[in-house]
Amino acid sequence: MSTPSRQMSLIAFMQAQNCSNYVGSWRHPSSMSDFMSPAYYQRIARTLEDAKFDMAFFDDRLAMPDIYGKDHRDTVANGIRAVKLDPSVVLMTMAAATSRLGLGATYSTTYYEPYHVARLFATLDLMTGGRVAWNVVTSLNNSEAENFGYEEHLEHDLRYDRADEFMEVVTGHWDSWEDDALLLDKTGEGRFADPDKVHRLDHVGNYFRSKGPLTVPRSAQGHPVLLQAGQSGRGMAFAARWAELVFASYPSLEAGRKQYEFLKSAIAKAGRNPDTVKVAPAVKVIVADTAEQAREQYELTAALAKPIDSLALLCEVLNVDFSARPYDLPFTDEELAAVSWQSLRDKVIAKTGKKNPSVRDFVEGSGRGTLKEGPTFVGTASQVADEMQEWFEHACDGFVVSATRVPGSYEDFARLVVPELQRRGLFRREYPGNTLRDTLGVSRPAVHAWRPNAGSRRAA
Repeated sequence: MSTPSRQMSLIAFMQAQNCSNYVGSWRHPSSMSDFMSPAYYQRIARTLEDAKFDMAFFDDRLAMPDIYGKDHRDTVANGIRAVKLDPSVVLMTMAAATSRLGLGATYSTTYYEPYHVARLFATLDLMTGGRVAWNVVTSLNNSEAENFGYEEHLEHDLRYDRADEFMEVVTGHWDSWEDDALLLDKTGEGRFADPDKVHRLDHVGNYFRSKGPLTVPRSAQGHPVLLQAGQSGRGMAFAARWAELVFASYPSLEAGRKQYEFLKSAIAKAGRNPDTVKVAPAVKVIVADTAEQAREQYELTAALAKPIDSLALLCEVLNVDFSARPYDLPFTDEELAAVSWQSLRDKVIAKTGKKNPSVRDFVEGSGRGTLKEGPTFVGTASQVADEMQEWFEHACDGFVVSATRVPGSYEDFARLVVPELQRRGLFRREYPGNTLRDTLGVSRPAVHAWRPNAGSRRAA
């Protein structure tokens, strides 16, 4: 069998919390419950590295899902992402147990400062030998705003306008040190670094002012890989400008084909080579030695979901309290325009065919909190690999694999699916290099030329 010209990327979708992305996963009888210990995350990390996964990355929110009923009691009682650890710290516990696995963490452009994020991720990248990625998000609800001293969150497009400038500042600081700036000359002139190759940013913009230079030199991979999951019109434009790996959401293969083509076209229109940007949709995989066993596991897992899971999670991402609203009352145009996660709103409208959906439509149309949210590949290794291969050949560059029980989902995938993908020549048998960029096949960024007015917002 000839080796395909492309090989897929595999990314594990992680949560530094009491459940996986499927919130009912903590209820599964085989899910481990030591999620507040380093051993929990290190076991997963070793499993993923042994299977030659590209990366594990952590999703995050800066508040409990407490908008439903304006109370956290249901969230806590039902374990709906009630525990959320800082992903950057958990990332380092996994780094300590691995040497090649890429590691990504979500950090918000809405409630953190650019210099802090630039310094944090540059340091993480150095301490892991160039294996870190930053999942760039704009926070989306009032609970997050209130945790940081604000009364309400920013409007959707304004969050992205601010995020664009945030990225300019962060990437500008990452360019503070040229690659050969550090000298460590102990015997010659005794110079630590070349001051002509360490630069101040002197950024003055609409939202931020930041002087620099950054105090962290460049890493082996230049700077962290940039992940982004923008699915709305404004979010997709942001991803097309900045992302090196796009975390996508496909409701079906046919929809994925269209979205993949649209994303690649948007990247080209942004002046970038679309072949250098990976697009990976999220999928759940339930695999077993026989199809019957896989179906039994699916039925058991599906039964773990509760109605409150869906309601709490929808309220969290839409920034709307459903608790006092009639279940079948349509939302007005004004109410729909104000929801936070616009791509989810658009998905529900498209799926239900209703211009003004109700709470019922959001629950049933989104599948939020259930196995119906996004694709779930169920079957034997060969059956799962068949579906993955078809998607890979027509609609994506890899997959973000989301667990339905931990660590069993990752261990089953590593034991059964990875060898089948390798047999077909669709996935690597060894890591190609040391950094995450080596693994992803994403080029090392060059330092931007330093000159007066370099960049759209850098001062002279």
